[in-house]
Amino acid sequence: MATLKLYELAGADPARLLSPYCWRVRFALAAKGLEAETIVWRMTERDRIAAHGAQKVPVLLHGERAVAESFGIAEYLEDTFPDRPSLFGGAGGRALARFVNGWAEATLMAGLARLIIADIPKVLTPEDAAYFRATREPRFGMALERVQEDRETKVEAFRQAIHPLRMTLRSQPFLGGDAPLQADAIAFGPFQWARVTSPFRPLAPDDPVEAWRQRMLDLHDGMARRVPAFYD
Repeated sequence: MATLKLYELAGADPARLLSPYCWRVRFALAAKGLEAETIVWRMTERDRIAAHGAQKVPVLLHGERAVAESFGIAEYLEDTFPDRPSLFGGAGGRALARFVNGWAEATLMAGLARLIIADIPKVLTPEDAAYFRATREPRFGMALERVQEDRETKVEAFRQAIHPLRMTLRSQPFLGGDAPLQADAIAFGPFQWARVTSPFRPLAPDDPVEAWRQRMLDLHDGMARRVPAFYD
């Protein structure tokens, strides 16, 4: 089989892998029983992936082929390795995962960003930290510190916004049912991003979503637990 390599975003510490999108791919690879060599990448190194037709990570290299974007990579792995465990559990699961992908972007990523955004530069290289501020602050129209101001109060709105996730996980251990599917990896990615970049905890200890997050951390021999993070 051709070698698999994955460009992954890292902080100043190369072991601190912090892209929620790369984590989705990591889980997809692990669920398929595949191993990929990690190529550490940083935000200011866009020339390194431009040759593969990409502007951001993840980028998966499979021999001479390059595949970008986390959902596209998951679909590629599903179609290229059909003899290995399914990431979607069928066409219906793939279609539903697309909805989860959009919901996670609009609700999880957007909501968490307002709680942790000013902490992220602290774990980046100086060059990436400067780039992060220069590109993110214009999007928000204010300093990052102002974005996450009063987050102890703002977190309640985030917890309410993820109630659909909570309702589902009250009756089953994973979004996939009794076992995780790629939809779980998609939803977990933003929480892993928060965990490795900020000490602020967005979930209450007794939240069913927190219990699910712990189960996700335990998967694949604790793969997601082993990276540097601020809390379990």
